[in-house]
Amino acid sequence: MPNKTYRPVTPTLRYKSTNSFDQITTDEPYKKLLKKKTRINGRNNRGVITVRHRGGGNKRFIRIIDFKRNKFNIPGVVETIEYDPNRSAFIALIKYIDGERRYILATSNMEVGQKIMSGEEAPIAEGNCLPLSRIPLGTQVHNIELREKKGGQVVRSAGTYAEVVAKEGKMVQIKFPSSEIRNVHENCMATIGQISNTEHLNTVVGSAGRKRHLGFRPSVRGVAMNPVDHPMGGGEGKSAGGGHPVTPWGKKTKGLRTRKSVKLSSKYIVRRRSK
Repeated sequence: MPNKTYRPVTPTLRYKSTNSFDQITTDEPYKKLLKKKTRINGRNNRGVITVRHRGGGNKRFIRIIDFKRNKFNIPGVVETIEYDPNRSAFIALIKYIDGERRYILATSNMEVGQKIMSGEEAPIAEGNCLPLSRIPLGTQVHNIELREKKGGQVVRSAGTYAEVVAKEGKMVQIKFPSSEIRNVHENCMATIGQISNTEHLNTVVGSAGRKRHLGFRPSVRGVAMNPVDHPMGGGEGKSAGGGHPVTPWGKKTKGLRTRKSVKLSSKYIVRRRSK
C-alpha cells in the first residue's frame, strides 16, 4: 500500500505525501462506539500548560477500541476497515455471531469478510488473539498485554510488530520493535500479525497547515529568543547558546536521567533496547 505523491505544481507539493487509504472500506464510523473527545490542548487538570505546542486541530471523536479482546471463543467477521484520527493504525469493525460489534486494531492483510476469534481455542491466524503460551516461536504479534487481563499496552502503532523468540517456564521472551527483549507471562494475550498502515513512517507532512490540522502549534528555537525568554537566547549575531541544551526553565534536555527509582518492571528485561 504505497503512499500517494503529487505533481510539484507548488513548492509544498514537491515533497508532500499522503496515505492512499487503499485498505479503508468506509468513511462512516459506527456511531454506537463513538464518544466525545474533550480537548485539553496540553493542559493539566489545573489548566496549566504541561506539554507545549499543542492545540487547535480538527475536531475528533474517540473510537472505543477493544484492546482486551476478551470475547473468548466467539467467532466474528470483519465488517469494515476504517480510519481512526486518534492513532496511526487503521481499525476494523468486528461483528460477532451474537450481534455485538467491537473495534479492534486492523492488521496489514486484513480484509472485509475475514473471520476473527480470540481465546485459547482460536486458530493461529492473522488477527486472532491468543495467550502467549499458545503462540509458536517466531510468530509476529502486536497489542501485547504486560499484565494479565489488563489489555494490550504495547506494539499498537502503525506497521509495528513484535516477535516471540523463546519460552522458559511460565515466561515468554518477546523481541520488541526497539530490539528490547522482555519476559512476559504466558497467560498474557497477544494478537497475531503486523499492524496495518505500514507506510505511515514514510509519510511526509509537507506543509505547516497540515501540521496545524493534526493539533500541533508552532515551535520556536531557544537560540532565536531573547535572554528574558530562554536560557539559550540572546547574543550578538548567531550564537550556539553556550553550554548544554536546556528547556526554558533550565532543565537539561539531552541525556538527563529522569527516572526516580528502578521500577519492578526492570527485572523482566532480558536485553535492553539498542541505542
